[in-house]
Amino acid sequence: MIRGLLDALGIERAHLVGNSYGGAAALRLALDTPDRVDRLVLMGPGGIGTTRGTPTAGLKSLLSYYGGDGPSRDKLEHFIRTYLVYDGASVPNELIDIRYQASIDPDVVANPPLQRPSGPAALRTLWRMDLTRDKRLRSLQTPTLVLWGRDDKVNRPAGGPMLLNMMPNAELMMTSRTGHWMQWERADLFNKVVVEFLSPQSALAPIGGKP
Repeated sequence: MIRGLLDALGIERAHLVGNSYGGAAALRLALDTPDRVDRLVLMGPGGIGTTRGTPTAGLKSLLSYYGGDGPSRDKLEHFIRTYLVYDGASVPNELIDIRYQASIDPDVVANPPLQRPSGPAALRTLWRMDLTRDKRLRSLQTPTLVLWGRDDKVNRPAGGPMLLNMMPNAELMMTSRTGHWMQWERADLFNKVVVEFLSPQSALAPIGGKP
């Protein structure tokens, strides 16, 4: 879908910035068609080490949101305040209201973006989602900035060093007292670092993706 959007807009090559599931999608696009991606910024991306241990409590909560008695504001508030950020009290009610209304859009409810699979399907899904099992990752030359909150309860922070050690042109920054939403919890720092990384003469990104 991302590649189709780039085609529709006439964009041959772009920087991609993705958080969580968006980070996994951006990284897979770079693996499939590296010529379409200039630089990557991945914040606590999904699909990193998903087969190494059981899913986190935060991921279980997220995957079960549309299950059972269906979505509710209480379920979403619990997920956000308990698992998504370091300081749950810092999230304003208005933000939770906005996210809840988006989550109950009829089109979204009819086809939830994330559902918790069970049985053999769950194992197949986690295996397919684990991008660290993709051999192409070790040869991907795309300059990549990996950002991860030390206190992320959705995607394990251990994924940060994992990507740093696997990708030839990756840089890693991890911050304390930060959960899964670094771009919101540490907005000023996030913006400063990302702007620097995406600038033409960035000291963080190898020019042309070469060491």
